[in-house]
Amino acid sequence: MTGSSGVRGNVSATQDAVSATTGDATSSAGREPGDTAASEGDGRRGGGRRSGRETDRRRRRRRALRWSATVLAVVILGGAGAGYLYYEHLNANIKHDDLNIGDAKDRAAGTRANSAGETALNILLIGSDARDTEANQKLGGAKYDFGGPPLADVQMLLHVSADRSNMSVVSMPRDTLLDIPKCTDPDDGKSYPALRHEMTNASLSRGGPGCTVATWEKLTDIHIDHFMMIDFAGVVSMADAIGGVPVCVDANVHSHTSTGKGSGLKLEKGTHPVKGEQALQWLRTRYGFEDDTDLARAKAQHMYMNSMVRELRASAKLTNPNKLRKLAEAATKAITVDDGLDTIGKMYDLAGELQKVPTDRITMTTMPNRYQGERVVPTDDAGQLFRLVREDIALDGKDARKATAAPSPTAVADPAAASGDIAVQVHNGTSTDAERAVRGRATAVKDALAGKGFAKAVADASPATAVAKTVVSYPSADLQGDALAVAKALGIPAGQVKKSTEVSGVTVVVGADWRSGTAYKAPVKNDRTPDTAGAINASDTGQCMHVDPDYTW
Repeated sequence: MTGSSGVRGNVSATQDAVSATTGDATSSAGREPGDTAASEGDGRRGGGRRSGRETDRRRRRRRALRWSATVLAVVILGGAGAGYLYYEHLNANIKHDDLNIGDAKDRAAGTRANSAGETALNILLIGSDARDTEANQKLGGAKYDFGGPPLADVQMLLHVSADRSNMSVVSMPRDTLLDIPKCTDPDDGKSYPALRHEMTNASLSRGGPGCTVATWEKLTDIHIDHFMMIDFAGVVSMADAIGGVPVCVDANVHSHTSTGKGSGLKLEKGTHPVKGEQALQWLRTRYGFEDDTDLARAKAQHMYMNSMVRELRASAKLTNPNKLRKLAEAATKAITVDDGLDTIGKMYDLAGELQKVPTDRITMTTMPNRYQGERVVPTDDAGQLFRLVREDIALDGKDARKATAAPSPTAVADPAAASGDIAVQVHNGTSTDAERAVRGRATAVKDALAGKGFAKAVADASPATAVAKTVVSYPSADLQGDALAVAKALGIPAGQVKKSTEVSGVTVVVGADWRSGTAYKAPVKNDRTPDTAGAINASDTGQCMHVDPDYTW
């Protein structure tokens, strides 16, 4: 690019990318006093629910879901106004890492284009709790934790629709229990074996952000295109550069306990702009908001994020070159991205796409979950939420269903064998959060298959993982035709036939949608965002945090 137009292009690119990366520096607000590794055992920090507010607070104090301003980095890319900056050296500040370091065969299929040739975009936003610099250690505390393995304490999936009409953000609680796949560190070649029922934030310490990406793809079957990871540094600078972010509380609040815990946030009832250290306190506050849990903190973080989006887009305050320069320097030094976003120019290209999304089409949600001991696990509603994202269905309910992502299989690598030669295992996965598995379902479906000529069908009596929707799985392309034949015989839609490396042959898992009968009836499609996702629209100016009466003054 040459001439004056080229300079303008690079200047504009830097402007937008600076807006992006500066937002990222805010991502991981630090631990509250008392949220140290010593109080949290072996580094797998978490908490649970007990009867009584005070015991609940004690159990939950080990979880610190820090909001990642990386969301802002992509939500407001290119929306911070004009301004002319040209800092080629910022590229050298940006660190980059491999996108996915799990097994290639386990990757989610690439997102398919819609009928107009447009493709959705998925970006994983990661907030690291690393204490690898003096600045991060000062913000995060835990002096004895300096240089220890980082945890992915903030994880948010940002989905940009194929037509760029809307965005969806899904937060995952940091102590969610799930399966982490095998990962290989790209730097030293060290291999980390797969883990079952492990806290999701441990994924980052298993070779880097590429393992967190692999973990998300395994759970959601959503193909992730990019990641952006940041640490503690930069939150104060970001809030100061903006000039303050309006937040609201419905009563006077002071986040402080008699034992010295709490963020220290002290606000009067009403709406107030917070910046600097006070903004950091808001993002870290757990003691004082609603039920004093990390879920309440996440809600406050979403409120802050939405408010910041409105501030930047409406008033375009980040036009002061000196402020932008300082913010850009700090932010680009704190950010780590995949190779697809490792330059200011690449971020500018992303900014051009994201600029198209109006604020009132941005929806923030939290992955639906339930407690399991002191941790949480995804619920059936989480599966519903992930499906909506996977199929590019707007979470605000304003779009018709789009023909994208995860279509029914079309090309079959190998035709089906004769019915009598197809070995099929049938499992009972009919349990739900509210109901036990129905006895005998695997046998009933096995008998139905035998009656249709599948003589090698067998019922597996071992406990099966519960699934909301019946699925037929196959391990390799040569068995796809067999799996489709089994699905057709049972009346199961081809869209519910999936390739999976977790099965050794054609496998039917009878789900909660088929608790009786031998002829499958596909449930009526429900494209509504679950209420348990706690959806918040970025344009909602009426949001106000409820204050726990125990923390008023």
